[in-house]
Amino acid sequence: MTIPDSGFMIDNGASCLPLPPDEENRIIAELTNQSDKNLKDGNLYYVVSNRWFSSWQRYTKQGMGESLVDEQSSESQNMDVITLRSVDRPGPIDNSDIVLNNKENDGEELELHKLLEEGRDYVLVSQLVWEKLLSWYKGGPALPRKLISHGTFIKNYLVEVYPLCLKLIDSRDKSQSVLKLSRKTSTSELYERVCKLRGVEKEKVLIWDYFNKRKHSKMNSSNQTLEEANLQMDQEILLEVPDVHNGSLLGKDSTGNELALVSIEPSRSSVTIAGGPTMSNGHSSGYSSNLYQGNAVSSSFSDIDDGYDVYKSTKGERGGLAGLQNLGNTCFMNSALQCLVHTPPLVEYFLQDYKDEINTENPLGMHGELAIAFGELLRKLWSSGRTTIAPRVFKGKLARFAPQFSGYNQHDSQELLAFLLDGLHEDLNRVKRKPYIEAKDSDGRPDEEVAVECWKNHRARNDSLIVDVCQGQYKSTLVCPACGKISITFDPFMYLSLPLPSNVTRHITVTVFYGDGSGLPMPYTVSLLKQGVCKDLSEQLSNACCLGADEILLLAEVYDHKIFRYLENPSEPLGSIKEEDHIVAYRLSKNVVGRSRVEIIHRPHEKSPSDSVKGCLGKLIGTPFVTYLKEPIRGADVEAAVTRLLSPLKRACPSGKLQNGKENGFDKEHIEEPSNSYDSKNLSTDDAEVETKSSEALSFELFVTDGNSSSCMPIEKDTLLNSSRVVRVYLDWTEKEHNLYDISFLKDLPEVHKAGFTVKKTRPEAISLFTCLEAFLKEEPLGPDDMWYCPGCKEHRQATKKLDLWKLPEILVFHLKRFSYSRYLKNKLDTYVNFPIHDLDLSKYVISEDGKHHMYELYAISNHYGGLGGGHYTAYAKLIDEDNWYHFDDSHVSAVNEADIRTSAAYVLFYRRVRTAEPNSGTAGESETSQAHSGT
Repeated sequence: MTIPDSGFMIDNGASCLPLPPDEENRIIAELTNQSDKNLKDGNLYYVVSNRWFSSWQRYTKQGMGESLVDEQSSESQNMDVITLRSVDRPGPIDNSDIVLNNKENDGEELELHKLLEEGRDYVLVSQLVWEKLLSWYKGGPALPRKLISHGTFIKNYLVEVYPLCLKLIDSRDKSQSVLKLSRKTSTSELYERVCKLRGVEKEKVLIWDYFNKRKHSKMNSSNQTLEEANLQMDQEILLEVPDVHNGSLLGKDSTGNELALVSIEPSRSSVTIAGGPTMSNGHSSGYSSNLYQGNAVSSSFSDIDDGYDVYKSTKGERGGLAGLQNLGNTCFMNSALQCLVHTPPLVEYFLQDYKDEINTENPLGMHGELAIAFGELLRKLWSSGRTTIAPRVFKGKLARFAPQFSGYNQHDSQELLAFLLDGLHEDLNRVKRKPYIEAKDSDGRPDEEVAVECWKNHRARNDSLIVDVCQGQYKSTLVCPACGKISITFDPFMYLSLPLPSNVTRHITVTVFYGDGSGLPMPYTVSLLKQGVCKDLSEQLSNACCLGADEILLLAEVYDHKIFRYLENPSEPLGSIKEEDHIVAYRLSKNVVGRSRVEIIHRPHEKSPSDSVKGCLGKLIGTPFVTYLKEPIRGADVEAAVTRLLSPLKRACPSGKLQNGKENGFDKEHIEEPSNSYDSKNLSTDDAEVETKSSEALSFELFVTDGNSSSCMPIEKDTLLNSSRVVRVYLDWTEKEHNLYDISFLKDLPEVHKAGFTVKKTRPEAISLFTCLEAFLKEEPLGPDDMWYCPGCKEHRQATKKLDLWKLPEILVFHLKRFSYSRYLKNKLDTYVNFPIHDLDLSKYVISEDGKHHMYELYAISNHYGGLGGGHYTAYAKLIDEDNWYHFDDSHVSAVNEADIRTSAAYVLFYRRVRTAEPNSGTAGESETSQAHSGT
């Protein structure tokens, strides 16, 4: 592939003109493809602020399919001509919003803000792409990060955005140092770095894994990586320089006790699974195949790694009340684990000897390692009393087998639960060789016959504890809208993902500006469905501000005192608008077709070295004005428009009385006229005599950008501005303007959602769990992206689909779909769901006659608090043999009243079938697990 060289810039003697936006886009796309085809360890990628990069994407029309309007300057002998780009070109690359300490040094030394999220806060670009963007735009700072491989046998690549940060403690003087290393750094390299830092010889030192300030294992100088050594972000390591006569220090913890070495690991299989994204950020812990020899090993990565001696709880202490230490944004994992380790059938199973059921041959499983890691963690939690456990071993297993959960970003507890349940099933599958079974159509056979056949076929390939207690069966009916073909299948399920009916609302505050200068900006708060679109916002806002029939609203997001984006797509989800954003709306006449949009950006006056050319970069203030003007646009038109837009901000009229009394936020001079008296005369300033006089009386300092927004040219009355879509004008606020106008009305825009701007506090809307279940079972058409191939028509059809519950498991898990996803971002619903704690009766929803009771009671909840990115997970769980509830918040465990566990944070609900005498069984309380092998 031939990539264009540096010919993308044209030197005109004074400045370098950029390529057309679509050409920039083409070059970057080719460079990205070239980099993607050459992935290998050590490749450099660069972290770029998403704010800047999204501006560049809009500029180049990336992914939007829009073509640029050809821009050609028209010349006149008597007028200065300035050629403008139709789409704003971003300024220099600006990574300042993601850098914690922007020092003038090597980019690798710059520290990023914690918990940044890829796609939301930053993007990753290859070295080729970065170098090209930097040559075009300059700026920075550069934030290079290395590409590393993840996985032992099948490689997944990820960018190590945050290096592993280790705190080195020198036992000689208790001094502390910070080391930043790649997870792929070997322990031998670690020894070299430490010895060089502390000025000691490598042969005379010992380095200990000092997690939680307690010796866990001596780190040998070898090719083992820090990832394989299971070191965590921000943990301590201990440097010792022992006396040759004091060898007793070796092999003892900080209290002098000998380290406990427990053999729990199975032999490592030569096969692992693939999974996770090709590229990710963050960090993970891993395991090395060369650590395990034979069937079991004495490894430092055992129970002692988790902060206590195995199964040594204080006499009389209650089991099941141990907390899980947060290893760095791992509350999602802790919440899911607490729910599972308090699931009665799992506790009963893993506290017994389950090793005989470990399936190391299943190619779909994790060779038994996930089941063993989970089992050992469960046993520790139930035998440690109230000791907090640090699940480092389990997290390492999870990161190696499921790279999508690696690192220290927040993840989804339900997605983790789904992976764990499926992984545990495959590791415990009693079927060693899965038979091939051809699926059959129902062909009009009785539902009972088809359901039994499907379940029998499923059990022939899937037979484990998880299937015994956690899997149910539902009936799926598809109807072709063309030929009426009916297809019925009976499929297993592990959990039910219930939608939350979209009757919940969201308050959005928008500041409305007048495009004709007839009034002061006013904030309006409207209430909308959370799953609405920008069209809904525009309609509600139009009603709130009494928009005239001849007016329209132009929605925009303001960031850093500039228009960050226009919300012109009516179908754009409201989820793309964040709570902390600043959204404005401009009241404009409908007669804007064929006119050019003019943005007037405010900045403080600064003396320029040149009177003729002034830089466009630097500090900005206030909120931009937006209006439309007829072409051709002259400097006098712009001056008149600025005068008109500033008129409501006048501090006093000639008589000395306040002209902009804050009565309803309108200019008193215009109160007698309706605010929608916005006509073509307002837009065209040709014959506006009063405005002309005003523009003559004032001498605004106005500048217009050149093609690349790097410099500004002053606007004179006879200046002709040639523009195809957008004219960007800078208004310098001199002392004169500050004396005449009150700019405070353009400052301090309210955020989209802030309590102070909410009209009134409303009672949170509530729905019942049954409402969610009924929405899940409701008949609905398939989406256009989920067409069904009809065997009757031999065509893909948008069939209707209906789900019905057929067989319910002993453990029933409900996932409340609080998170919605779109091409823009994720959104969370904080709807309060009223769910039963006792006596959840699902009898009317089960359409089969299986002779079982369908009464359930709640025993655990995974909670999610807060918004996206900065949310927090906890768990509520009831101990097996007592009727008390406990709150598990990472390390902290406390009792909680049953009346307090129902909150709007409930995310995943765990129910257990109430053990009553079954109608067709002779005993009360018989376990479904024991019945599973009898063919029922």
